[in-house]
Amino acid sequence: MTVGEPTGADRRRDVPTATYRLQVTADFTLDDAAAVAGYLADLGVSHAYSSPLLRAAAGSTHGYDTVDHAHVDEARGGQAGFDRFVAALHGAGLGLVLDLVPNHMGVADPAEAPWWWDVLRHGRDSAHASAFDVDWDFGGGRIRIPVLGSADDVEKLEVVDGELRYYDNRFPIAPGTGDGTPQEVHDRQHYELVDWRRADTDLNYRRFFAINTLAGLRVEDPEVFRATHELVLRLVHDGAVDGLRIDHPDGLADPKGYLDRLAEASGGRWTVVEKILEPGEDLPESWRTAGTTGYDALAEVDDVLVDPAGEAALTALDTELSGRPVDYAQLVHDCKREVTDGSLGSEVARLVRVIGELPGIDEGTEREALAELLATFSVYRTYLPDGREHLDAAVAAVRDRRPDLVAAVDALHPVLARAGTEAATRFEQTSGPVMAKGVEDSAYYRWARFVVLNEVGGDPARFGATVEEFHQAQARRLAVKPRSMTTLTTHDTKRSEDTRARLAVLAEVPTEWADLVRGWLSRHPLPDRPLAHLVWQNLVGAWPLSRERAHAYAEKAAREAGLSTTWTDVDEAFEAQLHAVVDAAYDDPATTAEIESFVARIAPAGRSNALAQKLVQLTMPGVPDVYQGTELEDRSLVDPDNRRPVDYDERRRLLGRLDGGWVPAVDDTGAAKLLVTSWALRLRRDSPELFGDYTPVTARGSAAQHAVAFDRGGAVTVATRLPVALAATGWEDTALALPTGAWRDVLTGDRVVSDADGVPLAGLLDRLPVALLVRA
Repeated sequence: MTVGEPTGADRRRDVPTATYRLQVTADFTLDDAAAVAGYLADLGVSHAYSSPLLRAAAGSTHGYDTVDHAHVDEARGGQAGFDRFVAALHGAGLGLVLDLVPNHMGVADPAEAPWWWDVLRHGRDSAHASAFDVDWDFGGGRIRIPVLGSADDVEKLEVVDGELRYYDNRFPIAPGTGDGTPQEVHDRQHYELVDWRRADTDLNYRRFFAINTLAGLRVEDPEVFRATHELVLRLVHDGAVDGLRIDHPDGLADPKGYLDRLAEASGGRWTVVEKILEPGEDLPESWRTAGTTGYDALAEVDDVLVDPAGEAALTALDTELSGRPVDYAQLVHDCKREVTDGSLGSEVARLVRVIGELPGIDEGTEREALAELLATFSVYRTYLPDGREHLDAAVAAVRDRRPDLVAAVDALHPVLARAGTEAATRFEQTSGPVMAKGVEDSAYYRWARFVVLNEVGGDPARFGATVEEFHQAQARRLAVKPRSMTTLTTHDTKRSEDTRARLAVLAEVPTEWADLVRGWLSRHPLPDRPLAHLVWQNLVGAWPLSRERAHAYAEKAAREAGLSTTWTDVDEAFEAQLHAVVDAAYDDPATTAEIESFVARIAPAGRSNALAQKLVQLTMPGVPDVYQGTELEDRSLVDPDNRRPVDYDERRRLLGRLDGGWVPAVDDTGAAKLLVTSWALRLRRDSPELFGDYTPVTARGSAAQHAVAFDRGGAVTVATRLPVALAATGWEDTALALPTGAWRDVLTGDRVVSDADGVPLAGLLDRLPVALLVRA
């Protein structure tokens, strides 16, 4: 160690060079995570990045339903397991980034959540009453809990061991109220058990989205902040946690205030926020955060690898299957209105109560105007006074579209623009869930034109991007948020990066794809033809996949789309037809043969895209994250499919071979992706001075449009795009305009020389479709 060089502990306090996301569960515990610390160090990351670890609801597979902030979850290994995990990370020279959930608490089983239990037992007099966002007056002093199968089920309540029971559900009994029949006991409590169908209209506590079992927390209260962050901040100050990922800041009453308080309490540790930016939107400059968790970067990488020339044919197919041209903006509006009028109706009703009577406006019109404003919002939310222009734009749009609401929106406008008021804050807290439920969980499943674009943080209406647009985005990223996270896959993405990489090829062969889809729909009809198209795309993207995985995806997609069947009103006849379509992919010989033949044909181009995606994401400005397992080929679909176990023994074995000098072919072993991942990560870790700048590198020649290349300040990334069309012509005379002299490809070890004409891409990319160059 040279004089002045930071120790391992000091390095862990810095900005990560790269992270590796681990989903820690009861089946992959903290001890299991500790066992891969050495592998992660060998892979080249600087920090492990863990899913939430505080005590969660029993059986939780994700950890976002925290029930007790004072303990590490015992099912995942508890405090002792956490200590062993951190020791293993530190022993391997790694730090830890921890996922933190400040917005809500799990309350599925009140007996598991001590704060919630106490509030149900003591009502407004509970020491924890101020922690939850409850409209007590609307409930007549009682919290409404939508758990009953029907209103008549009150008769099925029982009093057992001093608790009120409804089947397996347990609820406390307030002091002095335990005498009488179970129904009489229930009627004397600080809560009211109601029909679950009333959740859409009559709830009086804020939730995470429309999930009744996740109750919103008032973390803006300094005491609530202290109590919910005490353990995590102790872990930060003890050196066990080096960075933080903040879940769903849009749900907070005051995201800026929260981040200010967190930065002060954590000593300014590297912190990113799970914030989805719409196209053209930036994080507020005043936020004390390094940036987002990377969905914006994901969209930039995906878009540059999509062929815009495929848009017309795929749009024509979508129009044919839909029976009319799809107006995506109108679809989004309509989906968001379904949310305001349905699953988030309770939140809209509370807004009406908070705002109160508007002069000359009846309550029904006020509610309609609020719903229209929420459905018209172009971003997830404002952060007043930041983002006022988005509210102004929504008001203008509603005025133009709905003359009948002009008076109401004009009256609402100044109320909703007044920063810091309860009305403005609640509107901000509501617009985000409306956007998420209406777009990500509805419109994305209804518009199946080209599902690569239907990704969290993406824009399905924008069909690809030019290389120049990509370069502009990266120059801005470096200038504005150079320490923001970048990603390609998360636990929330609709499809993994490799699935999207393969499906991106459809934009290069849209006519062939359309012919296949028409044939499958003819042989295996489904009344909901756009949904069938969505299912066929995903099956091809993930093929080969088990029948069980395929059925699970199709069912979830259909219910999320909510047109032919829903989660709450299952159409069994339709779902039987849907499952028959999925079975046909496996049981109809002609269909199976066509799928396998088509996949075999596009798979090489898909792998080229996958390697391009990976190298670009790992070397572009920002802090790259690798989602667990995706250093090898991983063709997953939406959760829970993307949370399947990872075979780390296989990854260790392949990494050992790569370190022995093996340069694998681009084939179904996925080893080429591991090669790209490991060497890119190691170069970023070991030579950070090569990644401080961003300069586009130009390709010249007849195939120049097939290359995207940039110089990060000494490390030059070269990646192939649109590989199908390239295969028809080859690189021919195309060369990369690099400074003259010798260069070495870190991935293959090959040495190339750039002269006045540059470096011929035909030679540079003859072994892999990507290269990572440094001066030889």
